[in-house]
Amino acid sequence: MKNKPELLAPAGDLERLKIAILYGADAVYLGGPMFGLRANANNFSLEEIKEGVLFAHEKGKKVYVTVNIVMHNKELEALETYLKHLKECQVDAIIISDPAIIPVAHKVGLEVHLSTQQSTLNYEAVKLWKALGVTRVVIAREASEADIADIKNHVAIELECFIHGAMCASYSGRCVLSNFLTARDSNRGGCSQICRWDFDLYGDDEKLEGEKPFTFCTKDLSMLKVLPKMIELGIDSFKIEGRMRSIYYIATIVSVYRKVIDSYFKDKEHYQYQERYEQILTNCANRESTVQFFNGSYGVEAQYYNGRIELSNQDFLGVIIDYDDETGYATIEERNYFKLGDQVEIFGPEKETFSFKITEILDEENQKIEVVNHPLQVVKVKVPKEVTKLSMMRKNI
Repeated sequence: MKNKPELLAPAGDLERLKIAILYGADAVYLGGPMFGLRANANNFSLEEIKEGVLFAHEKGKKVYVTVNIVMHNKELEALETYLKHLKECQVDAIIISDPAIIPVAHKVGLEVHLSTQQSTLNYEAVKLWKALGVTRVVIAREASEADIADIKNHVAIELECFIHGAMCASYSGRCVLSNFLTARDSNRGGCSQICRWDFDLYGDDEKLEGEKPFTFCTKDLSMLKVLPKMIELGIDSFKIEGRMRSIYYIATIVSVYRKVIDSYFKDKEHYQYQERYEQILTNCANRESTVQFFNGSYGVEAQYYNGRIELSNQDFLGVIIDYDDETGYATIEERNYFKLGDQVEIFGPEKETFSFKITEILDEENQKIEVVNHPLQVVKVKVPKEVTKLSMMRKNI
């Protein structure tokens, strides 16, 4: 049996860091105040990194910080000071793409992981990075099963692979469309996601009209169906994309993959794929998903060439902010409309998911109400089982 892989989750802020860890992540990755590739995310201050690391380490988990932009000369002058600050915060590693960062990181005593931005697809490249002092390589999202196996067979180094999330239309980190059309550098944190735009399509100097606008946007990645294969390949870390995603998305994705990984390791011989988990992931996201390059399915079936419809998620109903074990009421902060008679379920940290029909709702004055439809409205709902804070209520799936 292979070692159980690390489940690595994104953390866009402190709240999402804590949610990811509570719902089963072994480690989180986040962006600090400098040199990260998510300019539009709520990146962490140094104080927040310190608080996040303390929270994670108290629970035996790890924190990695992205320092993965392509650097200019003037930025190198500030690099060592910044890395010293990260070292003082006791982060477990940094994730880099520019090789100039490696010697500076080693000088201050930081472990270095190589970002997927380097598009590493072969074992000779991995050997080179290992020789330079990298301890883990995040394999390019374009790698096939055979590519990963070859690397594992030729190089003794930790490998990290993406298992879920959005995909680039170009090789990860190599797209220049954002720069060309909006002057926002995708390799320095400013990607404007041109691949998700709608375009007019021309052929023989004539505009071609289809049922929907033309795009070249990719479908999302989901490796749920091939997770056992990935485990048997000996991949060391399974990475979830999405530092700008919601707490519900993080909680849902992490909890599903946690259950699947643990189920496989508990009884490998009798492991069975659960269609229910696939449905939960599908309902949580707003785009279709495939296994993409892992099994070679990167053609038209992995793209949205004729447009798509993205719907905001309506399954997420509320967050549990308190529970009274004497009365059996859960205090819930609303996220989407729900009412008496709805069939719902609650899932959360260290508790089994359970379903029930809403039979009683009280407002903040303990008056009975039938509908909850105000943003962030706080109500009490009678629940049949004990729940913990930061559990979540969703439509019954």
